[in-house]
Amino acid sequence: MTETVSLPLFPLHAVLLPGAALGLRVFERRYLDMLRECSRQESNFGICLILEGEEVGAPASPAAYGVEARIEDFDVGADGVLMLRLRGQRRFHVLRTRVRDNGLILADVQWSTPDHDEELRPEHALLATVLEHIIEQAGSAFAPSHPAQLEQAAWVGWRLAELLPLDEPQRLQLLQHDDPHQRLEDLLGWMP
Repeated sequence: MTETVSLPLFPLHAVLLPGAALGLRVFERRYLDMLRECSRQESNFGICLILEGEEVGAPASPAAYGVEARIEDFDVGADGVLMLRLRGQRRFHVLRTRVRDNGLILADVQWSTPDHDEELRPEHALLATVLEHIIEQAGSAFAPSHPAQLEQAAWVGWRLAELLPLDEPQRLQLLQHDDPHQRLEDLLGWMP
């Protein structure tokens, strides 16, 4: 059986995807405390889509799937609010949650199966071409670090999920698939 780990959650009205960047403003005491604790323990935290509730105030109801967030950079804005640049890491499945006295949600999670470097199947080759055109418009920040990534099913799927104008429930659906080819099949079905 897969090991269960405890992970603090930061529920948002957005889905963080593996490999994707996300900007986050942090001002609530519970999350500032969480970041201090993560820093001391050299650990990360999880981002989950909010199913019910708001990002501030009472604890929200998080989705059962999320992504581990790693802090890439931080700054303090002119308004004194901490600004983070996060990068999505591993996917996880939430088994149980509990709420601390300060409102922070802690989750018992299992890590999802890591993606393998499987090649695109012929029926998904069009998606790599679409992604190349999107990257040309979006800029070099989204470019593959190696040309072979444009032939990898998982990389193509996650970058398309990041760059296409999908709604958050669609991105959440993709997070739930362990099979990168199934993710690509969903993306293909959503193309106009």
